[in-house]
Amino acid sequence: MNVGAAYLEEAVRSLRGHKRLGDGALAQLTDRELFQMIDSQSNSAAIIVKHMSGNMRSRWTDFLTSDGEKPDRHRDQEFMVDEQMTREELMAMWERGWQYVFDTLQSLHPHDLSRVVTIRGQEHTVLQAINRALAHYAYHVGQIVFLAKHLKSSEWETLSVPRGKSEELNAEMQARKPKEFRHP
Repeated sequence: MNVGAAYLEEAVRSLRGHKRLGDGALAQLTDRELFQMIDSQSNSAAIIVKHMSGNMRSRWTDFLTSDGEKPDRHRDQEFMVDEQMTREELMAMWERGWQYVFDTLQSLHPHDLSRVVTIRGQEHTVLQAINRALAHYAYHVGQIVFLAKHLKSSEWETLSVPRGKSEELNAEMQARKPKEFRHP
């Protein structure tokens, strides 16, 4: 087993899981809720999506050959949403951002993991840069899920094991487990 190949496969699997959670949370929000801030110091789900998309474009475009903080990125503007922005525009940004991530990761080879890339002039191995992105995106997807769950309240449709259903799920998983082979 090639550990580098396994790592890249796991990174993609984990990121697809984060995207799936984000997609599930965002789909439950109305347009108004998508742009709603719960207080003056918080970000709306829309702002988080805009920030993640900007980060993804900057970090994953020309990943191996240019600094991950592109000169045309204006991070502070990612935390402002134009009143005219629509859900469709925002979701297109979200999809494009994730496409940068997945296209780049799928172009990498195990030997690339030890290569050095820069982010804001600081050197990282490719492995470190991927881990940095995994943590960053998980953090923000968690925020999106929290906001959606808060805003939907009793209308929230869980994206994982529902409360009070863990034992039922465990029993189901055990029932699916193949029985040990026994000689007659």
